[in-house]
Amino acid sequence: MDSLVSTEWLARNLGAADLAIVDSSAFMPNDGRDGGAEFLESHIPGARFLDINRVSDRSNPAPHMLPSAEDFGRAMAELGVGRDDRIVVYDNSPLRTAARGWFMLRHFGADQVAILDGGFQKWRSEGRPIEAGEASPRQARFDTEVRSGEVVTKEQILAGVGAPILDARGKARFEGSEPDPRPNVGTGHIPGSKNLPFASLYREDGTLKSDEELRAAFEQLRVDPTQDFIATCGSGVTANSLIFAAQRLGCRRGKLYDGSWSEWGADPSTPKEQGPA
Repeated sequence: MDSLVSTEWLARNLGAADLAIVDSSAFMPNDGRDGGAEFLESHIPGARFLDINRVSDRSNPAPHMLPSAEDFGRAMAELGVGRDDRIVVYDNSPLRTAARGWFMLRHFGADQVAILDGGFQKWRSEGRPIEAGEASPRQARFDTEVRSGEVVTKEQILAGVGAPILDARGKARFEGSEPDPRPNVGTGHIPGSKNLPFASLYREDGTLKSDEELRAAFEQLRVDPTQDFIATCGSGVTANSLIFAAQRLGCRRGKLYDGSWSEWGADPSTPKEQGPA
C-alpha cells in the first residue's frame, strides 16, 4: 500500500478485513469545532476516531504531546486498530491533521500507514458513502515498538541539532507579526529556523501537491528534502505535513520537535527571533 491513497482506492477496498480506517480530525482551540462530535455526525463507513488530544501525555503542560508507548498501544487496541493492519488515516480539518495520526501510528510501530489524499472533504464531495454514530467494535492488537530518533526535545535543539529547522506555521506567526493563539506564549520563531507553511504543500481541494512542487518548496529554502531536518510548528501537529511530504520524496529522516512553539514560546528562557528568516 502506498503512503498516499486516493478516494477511489479506498472505495474499492472498503470492508477489507485487514483495513483500519482512522479519522484523526483536530482543530485549534478557538475554531469552535469538535472532531469527535463531527465524527459521530458523519464519517467514512467503518472508520474509528483517534482523538489526538486525548491520546497524549496529559501530564505535560504542552498540548497533545506524544503519549507513552504503553498508553498508545492500549488506546489503539481499544479503538480497534492493529499494528499489522493496513491503516488509512484521514481528516476533515484545515490543519491536515491526518499527518499527525500518520506520524503517531508509524512512530509506535505500524508499517502500513497511509493518508487519504484530500481527506473527508474530497470523499464527501464525490458523493461517496458515509455513516453516523459510534464506530463498530473491532478486535485488534497493537504491540508498540517505538522508532528511535524520530523526535527531538527542546534541550536537544538548545544544544544544537546540526540540521535545518523548518517551521510549518503561517508567515505572520513565524515572523511574530500576529500574537500566538495560545495564552502566555511569546511570538516569533526559533533562531535560525526557516518558514515552510504546511498549507503551501496542499492544493485548494486538500490533496497533496505533486512531488515536483513539494521538492521545489524545500529547495526554495535551500533545504535538501532527502536529508535530515527538524520540523516544528505551533503544537507538533502541522509539522507532520512537512515530514510526510519529505517522506514522499524519499526522506526517512525528518524529525519532529513535538513540543514546538507551544513549549518553546512559553519558556521565557529560550531565545526567540522575530521577522523574516
